[in-house]
Amino acid sequence: MQDIRSKNAGPFWITIDLFCTDAAAFSALCEALSTQAVADALCTTAERLQRFDIAALNVIKFSAPREVVQGARADRDMHGASYAVVIKELIDALERTELERKETESQLS
Repeated sequence: MQDIRSKNAGPFWITIDLFCTDAAAFSALCEALSTQAVADALCTTAERLQRFDIAALNVIKFSAPREVVQGARADRDMHGASYAVVIKELIDALERTELERKETESQLS
């Protein structure tokens, strides 16, 4: 993966864009990253999370409703930038798990 960006998408939504380096990386990430896992990481439900796989751009986009309206007293991230970190940690964990699986397979063969 090349980059992750999260941002405010109006007062009621956050959007997270995952930019892949090429079609192979995009395909692998689409397969490995479940909507449910992202929803869990964002403390929402899969039904409330919107996912857009944009193959022509090698981009996966998620949109999630904000917990509180942007700018409200309880809003801890007015610009939505910290959500990228949460998804990066999730992807890093998926990559570690895949590396461990491959390592175990090579040891068994």
